[in-house]
This record gives sequence, C-alpha cells and structure tokens, in this order.
Amino acid sequence: MRRINGTALVIAALVATLGALAFPIWSYADRSGTGQADLNAGSVATPWGPLSATDRDFLVKVRLAGLWEIPAGQQAMERAPTRAIRAAGDHLVVGHTDLDARVRSVAGRLGVELPNQPNPQQQGWLRELTAARGKDYENKFANLLRDSHGKVFALVAQVRHTTRNTLVRELATDANQTVLDHITMLENTGDVDFDAIANEAAGTATASPTGPPPPGGAPPPLPSPAGPSGSPVLTSRPSAGSTTDPGRSINTDRPETW
Repeated sequence: MRRINGTALVIAALVATLGALAFPIWSYADRSGTGQADLNAGSVATPWGPLSATDRDFLVKVRLAGLWEIPAGQQAMERAPTRAIRAAGDHLVVGHTDLDARVRSVAGRLGVELPNQPNPQQQGWLRELTAARGKDYENKFANLLRDSHGKVFALVAQVRHTTRNTLVRELATDANQTVLDHITMLENTGDVDFDAIANEAAGTATASPTGPPPPGGAPPPLPSPAGPSGSPVLTSRPSAGSTTDPGRSINTDRPETW
C-alpha cells in the first residue's frame, strides 16, 4: 500500500509539473504586450468584421494620399514638362479622386475620423514641387511620388492579407491596383532613381537575403559613393541633377506615408 501511495504521489507531482510548464505556453498568446493581445485590444466590432488599429491607420493613409497627390497630379498636368509627366499626373488625379471618395464612404460607415489636410511633411513636398523648375521639377515629381508609393505598397499588402473587415479588404484591393498603376506611370517618366531606392531599402534591412549565388561567381562589390574626404555619403532627399548622379539618394528619415 505504501508503494502504491508513493507511486501515486510521484505521478501526481509529474502531472503538476507538466501542467505548470504547459500553462505559460497555452496562455502566452493572450498576455498583455503580445501581438495577439495588441490586436484584440486595438480592434473594435463592426457589422463587417473586426476593425483593427492597422485597418484604421490604413484608412487615414489613403485619405492623406489623396490630399497631397491630387494637387501634385493637377500641378503636373498644368505644367506638363513632358508627355510622361502629364500622363502620370492624370493617373494620380483620377486614381486618388476615386480612392478618396471610397475611403470617405468606408470611414463614415465604420466611424473612423479622417484628416482634412495633408500632414506637414506632405505639405513640404508640395512646396518643393511648386518651387522646382525644369529638370529639377521632373526629378522631384518622379522620385518623391515613386518613393512614397513604394513604401505604402507594403502596408496595402499587409492590410489586404490580414484584415478581418470586409469593407477594408475591398478598399485595400482597389488601393493595391491603384498604387501599382501609379508606380508604373511614375517609372515610365524615366526619372526614377532605382539605385537610391535600392540603397535606402538595403540601409533599413534587418537581415541578409538568402538565395542562389550570382551566375559566374561573386561579382566585385560596387564602389560606395564617397564624399570629398572619402567617407560614405549619407542618404538624403533626391536633389537636382541627373538620375545617374552617384550622390543622389532618397531621405531615409522619411516615414512610410503616401
């Protein structure tokens, strides 16, 4: 009998230990500070599904996009330095006019408050475009707008992939098509600095990419742009000059906004 009682105690102790070890794993997802807890805390119920904080941020960004890109597109059509710039401006106006009407309707149904003027950074971009002339204007128009569209592309994809709200998902689908169309039209101007975009992305990457080695073995490394003293040039906003100027790049401090 003592042996049986002892065995029972050992078994009970093992079960209790396993339970204590497993409980944190089962309950971790709902703990404060985890992604799941943040999602639950930031979401509100609607007739079209839960509306998350990311969903609401997306609606605000779509509205902000229209508030500065519609005037930028109208200005490009009026100044029309080239046919490609004029066509890109036309696509900006048409695309964002439609998205702006859609986002205001969706936000009204979901009870999300939207801004009524561009943010300070976007107002600064509009002032830059207004003050620019000639080739400087073409470069600024293509690169400011291409950079902002490229950065928001990831947010649109994230929202389209993760949202549980039907209205937001439909808007993200339309926004995805519109942003890609605008990226294409801006690239068709021939003024987009792809080296600057790639260098900026590399500067913010947190992990090294993996994949097959380059064909024919590893190529020699590209020389880094250097200043007069030989030190690397810090990235900055696209400036006037040829798109092949090795010192030109895009401001890495610019937030991911349209």
